[in-house]
Amino acid sequence: MIAAALAASTTLVPSGAVMAQDAETITAVMHSGLRVLDPIITTAHITRNHGYMIYDVLVAVDSNFEVKPQMADFAVSDDGLIYTFTLRDGLKFHNGEPVTAADAVASLKRWGERDSGGQLIFDVTASLEARDDKTITWTLTKPFKPLLDIVGKQSAVPPFIMPASVAEAPSSEAITDHTGSGPFVFVESEFEPGVSVTYQKFADYLPRGEPADWMSGGKVVNVDRVRWVTMPDAQTAINALVSGEIDYIEQAQIDLLPILQASPDIVVEVRDPLGYQTMGRMNFKHPPFDNEQIRQAALMAMGQEAVLATLIGNPKYYSLCGAIFGCGTPLASETGADTLKSGGDPAGAKKLLEQAGYDGMPVVLMQPTDVTTLTAQPIVAAQQLREAGFTVDMQAMDWQTLVTRRASQAAPADGGWNIFFTNWMVPEITSPLINPMVNGRGDDAWFGWPEDADLEALRDEFIAADTPEAQAKVAERIQAHVIKVVNYIPLGQYLTVQARRATIVDMIPSPVPVFWNIDKTE
Repeated sequence: MIAAALAASTTLVPSGAVMAQDAETITAVMHSGLRVLDPIITTAHITRNHGYMIYDVLVAVDSNFEVKPQMADFAVSDDGLIYTFTLRDGLKFHNGEPVTAADAVASLKRWGERDSGGQLIFDVTASLEARDDKTITWTLTKPFKPLLDIVGKQSAVPPFIMPASVAEAPSSEAITDHTGSGPFVFVESEFEPGVSVTYQKFADYLPRGEPADWMSGGKVVNVDRVRWVTMPDAQTAINALVSGEIDYIEQAQIDLLPILQASPDIVVEVRDPLGYQTMGRMNFKHPPFDNEQIRQAALMAMGQEAVLATLIGNPKYYSLCGAIFGCGTPLASETGADTLKSGGDPAGAKKLLEQAGYDGMPVVLMQPTDVTTLTAQPIVAAQQLREAGFTVDMQAMDWQTLVTRRASQAAPADGGWNIFFTNWMVPEITSPLINPMVNGRGDDAWFGWPEDADLEALRDEFIAADTPEAQAKVAERIQAHVIKVVNYIPLGQYLTVQARRATIVDMIPSPVPVFWNIDKTE
């Protein structure tokens, strides 16, 4: 059954990738195929997931968002200027070499060039050095209280530790050596980009002694192998799970849940109560969205309800939300988001376009076709933009092609782009220090590259705020500013539902899907 269904799908999975089912192998269908392997040069969630399989981190947050030691213990000087990390014993890379402080320093420096929060830390860094093989000393020019929170964050761009020889590569170029020290080894010989990826248990990995809790604690691996296979057709994946030919679906399609819920062999569950925010991001470098008034017209044209209803369907799993830091979080504010929540204002958007002198220039909108949680937004948004008077050139591609293309600063007519849509887990956007899109550093900002000195000044104010109340006030001003300049367009929140065979047990209930601790019973 499954071989025939796969043959009819747009991306083929070799039959052996699916049929090799045993108690020592977990076969999973993730939300996207894996093509980009460097977790520092992209914020794509599938690449982040890959990073957690093969790399480790110095510190990590638990389910209470408390920072805990992972590869290293840490201490902070009384004046808040010196952070000392001490690597624990027994850390090895997959090639057998010991993990050293020099490896960590090189990895942190490369990460700091790309990550929004890391850039802020390095703005106030006097030095970052390996004092000896096990000790890292990070000295600041002034206190930066959120340092551990940023270094320990679970998503966007976590600071994965690589060998120094790998991490010394320019952060603008993808690495080609995928040696890590994490609980799994990347089996390069079995990697088929966008189709299948295999991970083998790292026999020499030494887990911490504490129980696993989100990204913290002991990463105990109970299976020999994990395989991710790509099944673009949701029905094919559902059928494969029900028949036992795969073990796990990271993001099950909502309208197909009744099939899964009817099977006593399947467990269906929401992984994270905050879920995801979906959004549109525009390119500030090229017309027409280099014009603030035209960006405002695009925001005014869009309404969240139509996007979410098409994307999710069941209102049980989505909610209107105009907060750039996510609804249900301490810094949530929906200032400026009225039209988004009320269904949009195409007449007002059309008027703004006329005032801005929009000449009908085509808007290149990148449309991913192979990720169920990203297929609806471009279609609905294209219609909303057209109703407001935009000319839209919607170009279809797979998600990994989009992830690669969005890094291009070329003009849209030369292979660049004007707008695309993506999703972020709410826990990774909850403050201006970790939200990748709340960054006004031009070429050093996230894809779209806004240059916004006012936004950077507001982020500095947030860092300097010494109470939660003071931070909340600054965050509300940032919310108003981001909506005004249309740094991006928040399009609401939704929950994802995972599905697994009942034989898959002890899966950690974290927002990031991980495969340590998990076991497969007979």
